[in-house]
Amino acid sequence: MASINTNYGAMVAAQSFASTGRELDKVQNRVTTGLKISSAKDNGAVWAIATTQKANAKALDATINNLQRRQSIADVGLAAGETIMAALTEMKSLAAAIEAGGTVTAYQADFTAIAAEITAAAAAATFDGTAAFAVVPANPAAQTAAAVQTSIDAWATALQGIGTTSKSLERQITFNSKLQDALEAGAGNLVDADLAKESAR
Repeated sequence: MASINTNYGAMVAAQSFASTGRELDKVQNRVTTGLKISSAKDNGAVWAIATTQKANAKALDATINNLQRRQSIADVGLAAGETIMAALTEMKSLAAAIEAGGTVTAYQADFTAIAAEITAAAAAATFDGTAAFAVVPANPAAQTAAAVQTSIDAWATALQGIGTTSKSLERQITFNSKLQDALEAGAGNLVDADLAKESAR
């Protein structure tokens, strides 16, 4: 039925125009922000999931930083350990020369000097105020090859533990970095807009 007071055609056209305007605003927002879901208003459930995943990914920064710090401490210990093991190897040769007898004063002086170097290297093995060695193996108790070998064995055990820890930390850093990337990518899959598709609308 036609009415002279109400223009139904104009009302339908106005509704269609308003709907088109809303869709245009959505597309414009998606192209501008790069997000198909930029707020809880767009899709509350998906927005909440994505926001939680982004927060979890961001929290992994602290975990990764802590692991990297611990790995740096271990690496400092390994660097000092290489120096110490080289010094102990030299001490073993000196101990053999001392045990052989003869003029040993120079050998004994070198032996004592190297022992001091080992003590200094172990003490200097710190990173960010943390010592690399929880327990520092003792220097040789005597100027004998057997005593030096005891120290070599103790240092080898300590360095083996630090090396194992360093390798484990490296794996944990890699895992947490990949996990962080996966969480960020997953959140992006939920909320990122397909710009090519949006631009074609």
